[in-house]
Amino acid sequence: MAAEAAGSVLEQLRFAIQDLGFVQVPEFASTLLWTSLGALVLIYLAFHENDKPIRYTVPPPKRPEKVEVLDQPAIKVSGSTAIQCYAPATGQFLGLVNPSTPNAIDRAVEQARAAQTKWAKTTFPQRRAVLRSLLQYVLDNQEEICRVACLDSGKTMVDAQLGEIMVTVEKLQWTIKLGETALRPSRRPTNLLLAYKRNTVFYEPLGVVAALVSWNYPFHNLIGPVISALFSGNGILVKVSEQTAWSSSYFANIARGALVAHGHDPALVQIVVCWPQTAGHITCHPGISHITFIGSRPVCHKVAASAAKALIPVVAELGGKDASIVLDSVSKRDLPRVIEILLRGSFQASGQNCIGIERIIAAPAIYDELVSILEPRVRALRLGPAADVGAMISNASFSRLEGLIADAVQHGARLLVGGKRFIHPDHPKGHYFSPTLLVDVTPDMAIANEECFAPIMVLMRTPSGSAESILSVANAPHFGLGSSVFGSESDPRIAEIVRGIKAGMVAVNDFGVTYAVQMPFGGVSGSGYGRFAGEEGLRGLCNVKAVCEDRLGRWLGVRTAIPQPVRYPVMDQERSWRFAKGVVEIGYGVGVVRKIGGVLGIMKNS
Repeated sequence: MAAEAAGSVLEQLRFAIQDLGFVQVPEFASTLLWTSLGALVLIYLAFHENDKPIRYTVPPPKRPEKVEVLDQPAIKVSGSTAIQCYAPATGQFLGLVNPSTPNAIDRAVEQARAAQTKWAKTTFPQRRAVLRSLLQYVLDNQEEICRVACLDSGKTMVDAQLGEIMVTVEKLQWTIKLGETALRPSRRPTNLLLAYKRNTVFYEPLGVVAALVSWNYPFHNLIGPVISALFSGNGILVKVSEQTAWSSSYFANIARGALVAHGHDPALVQIVVCWPQTAGHITCHPGISHITFIGSRPVCHKVAASAAKALIPVVAELGGKDASIVLDSVSKRDLPRVIEILLRGSFQASGQNCIGIERIIAAPAIYDELVSILEPRVRALRLGPAADVGAMISNASFSRLEGLIADAVQHGARLLVGGKRFIHPDHPKGHYFSPTLLVDVTPDMAIANEECFAPIMVLMRTPSGSAESILSVANAPHFGLGSSVFGSESDPRIAEIVRGIKAGMVAVNDFGVTYAVQMPFGGVSGSGYGRFAGEEGLRGLCNVKAVCEDRLGRWLGVRTAIPQPVRYPVMDQERSWRFAKGVVEIGYGVGVVRKIGGVLGIMKNS
């Protein structure tokens, strides 16, 4: 509470300093005073806010005592409504999960709502304390979390460490350090006519928010929305994918455990596993105030239509056809580094990465060299649970992928490596697709316009090395999530490409780092709309409340009054119009002459 009191004092001082701008205190003096006071209070907070996390334990998910490999691995079981859980890498049976019913969803929303009414009153230091303990748990239990995520999704331990752990602890650290900065009330400027007004924007919790998340990162996709919801004062219901239902209870309990450790209601976090026909009960539920959807475009159409019935706002992240542009200004010395990034960006999580590299677009002068270097590297990739490239979540897309590759070859592309499903000698029931290298792909081919979400590396040669030519290829698909461009920092085309590419995120001489530093995440066009992560993501989970009040009303009685000429009933429309015109000229007329004219107009028509 001492820390909260200090934070409150600092907030009041900050507002007071901003208000001094009304009497024209020099900006440098206000800044200096604010910086000095801020430093003093931050030092106070450092010594008085208890940042020591509380360690707690969570039991791991139960595994069958007997190892059983399914003959036909699938989540649906004939004659049963239960979800069958299994390991995509091996086909090993993990258990059965009963899907939630509409009544169960109603109860979950109500429990979260009841818990949120109390949680909304917590302070930022209290919320930070919960996130610190959650961060400590993740750091202490990295291996167990990775093993559970790998078993349920088929990815390798390295892919899990990068895609489940690293991004989660970054989001936790960012929110702990900077979340309050994004959500604290902020002063907004006024104008000449309303100079006696003080304007403030508050960010208030919405209530119970929902997240419908995909299976490709079963831990991070579940915990990420929970972190943002908790810090912004909301309760949350997460609808996880049926494909990763087995691990969801364990991952949810990690978040709940942090709440319990600090004496808060774990019902604040609710997890739902259900079949698609039941999910519509969530997306139009009157108790849900906001939806974050991570998934495919066809499913998003249904989510958005359902949410529209209850006017629930939706943030939609729908994947992409991300372009990684390689310019011929990449130096020989830097090329090996670029090659490693292209491989990691294409084959991370078996290509099942929403911001994975789906197209490598190369300038003509460097294209052939890229192909010659990448071919042996892709050919050398090994498949397996403990190899280079893990399994895919299921074999449902294999025929589509093989068809896209065959169609590209038929229209002139060259298949250099892979191109088909793979039967693993040690795990024949696992879902593996061969790491693939497909070159000479052109923008008119289907594979250049459809998201593969698979370990398929596609190379495209641009007609010329100009920025215009490169952008014509990069912007061809109806997607716009992430992108990257590699080249010399002195290459003027980089700036042209960054400005011209149709995407929500661009990494220069790197891949996927915008999310690793918690910048707003999202896309344009067919990749969706809205943003999560960063300040925009936190604020998007809030009611942005604008409050305008009198600055001097309490002491001097300065308040808005309606002048006689514009009071009802209006006795003389022409005269009253000239009076109102004078008011507009004073407030908005350009130059002193017009403002003086406004004063005269008011005087003549008062």
